[in-house]
Amino acid sequence: MAKIVVLGAGFAGHTAALYLGSKLGRQHEVTVVNKYDIFGYVPSWVWVGVGHMRPEQTTFKLEPVYKRMNVRFVHASVTEVHPDAGDQYIVAEKDGSKEPARVDYDYLVVATGPKLNFEGTPGLGPHGGHTYSICSLPHAIQARDRYLEMVERMKRGEHVKMVIGAGHPGATCQGAAFEYLVNIHKDLVKKGLRDKADLLWLSNEQALGDFGVRGLRVRQKGGKLLSSEEFITAIFQDYGIRWQVQTGVHKVDEKKIYWENYEGEYGETEYDFAMLIPQFKGQPIKYIGKNGEDVSSKLVNAAGFVLVDGIYGLSYDVLERNPDAWPSAYQNPSYPNVFAAGIAFAPPGPISVPHTTKNGTSISAAPPRTGMVSGVIGRVVALNIMDLVKRGRMTHHERMSEMVAACIASMGDSLWDGNAAVMVIYPVVPDMKRYPNEEGRDLFVSHMEIGVSGAWMKRMIHETFMWKLRGLPGWQIIPE
Repeated sequence: MAKIVVLGAGFAGHTAALYLGSKLGRQHEVTVVNKYDIFGYVPSWVWVGVGHMRPEQTTFKLEPVYKRMNVRFVHASVTEVHPDAGDQYIVAEKDGSKEPARVDYDYLVVATGPKLNFEGTPGLGPHGGHTYSICSLPHAIQARDRYLEMVERMKRGEHVKMVIGAGHPGATCQGAAFEYLVNIHKDLVKKGLRDKADLLWLSNEQALGDFGVRGLRVRQKGGKLLSSEEFITAIFQDYGIRWQVQTGVHKVDEKKIYWENYEGEYGETEYDFAMLIPQFKGQPIKYIGKNGEDVSSKLVNAAGFVLVDGIYGLSYDVLERNPDAWPSAYQNPSYPNVFAAGIAFAPPGPISVPHTTKNGTSISAAPPRTGMVSGVIGRVVALNIMDLVKRGRMTHHERMSEMVAACIASMGDSLWDGNAAVMVIYPVVPDMKRYPNEEGRDLFVSHMEIGVSGAWMKRMIHETFMWKLRGLPGWQIIPE
């Protein structure tokens, strides 16, 4: 009997667990270890953060789902991984328990999601800092409450300054911040308060609409090319939103955000309310060898992300011409029974063009590995472990340079007067070998549009995925 342990129950880990439980759970032992006892549907926390969706509409309990799927659930936080052959196990700490839990494994999936590195930017974040976040459900609720305080101030006739974007020179997840910003705009319009708010987009992107994926170009009717920079610029101009890109935030106090730009110039921005996405790092797990030695260098990079079957250490110029440098099986080369999925895996480098200022500051958007991408990788990892258990060899491979991703950024949650920006990217990582004349992407598949149909699609995806991720009938036919 094989023992498979999945660390984390976000999009990647939970998707992997559903597949593993449904196919192997009756004959083998599948265990999920997660520090929360709920699954949280992260994309809809944007709506929670403006008070348009109740928090409980975005969560469900994990254990009842896992019981139906033949998966054991351990509600605890993983602290150690012991990966050496002969005695492979993880150690996890349960709240209120004096004795840590030990879980043995034959195959391990690390899908722990990010450590939110608020401390990487002094003064950032809701825990002892001055800014807000929508990266967890408690954070989204705090952001909602503070945003609604701003609304009350505006109702009294005050003008407020709101800054939304990235809170670190190496942050990612700009798409979530963008969606939060345009939902704030739409909410204030409906409340008749838009003229009382100055909205600023502050980001480390190389260009507006870059989103950490080097932007996007699509072919419109008539053959004209439209870039994501032009697309987002038109939206911001229409909405009266100011923007400042090529900027890395390095400190925040209760009144000002301090930053450096591409030119190496330092500046500051005053604010009343700020929601800034922090840098993501790997979870602080200890990797311990059989003699008690630290073996983390075999498993994770300096940021704590798990090394997999990518090619690391390439310069950006070489990496952008080599789509095969991106991992395909998400398998650690030193410990082949260890896999990583979602944000937990170490990318070989950035997708967007990196930049270092004259002061030595790297202002470079990190590669996004959330949502649809996480779910796809979770499925690939699960199928490969099934292969190894049943056949002894892997047959499933999918690089981010072969992967399609769809992003739907809502602009209000109403199905009648809301809308959404829909962006389809193929492949996520540009492939200059297959599409040398199209900046590395297939212009037939890649797509951008905005309209009320996108709002319907966004709501449909929320309902559909909450069904799928609860493992309800037909869940496997719903794509990741």
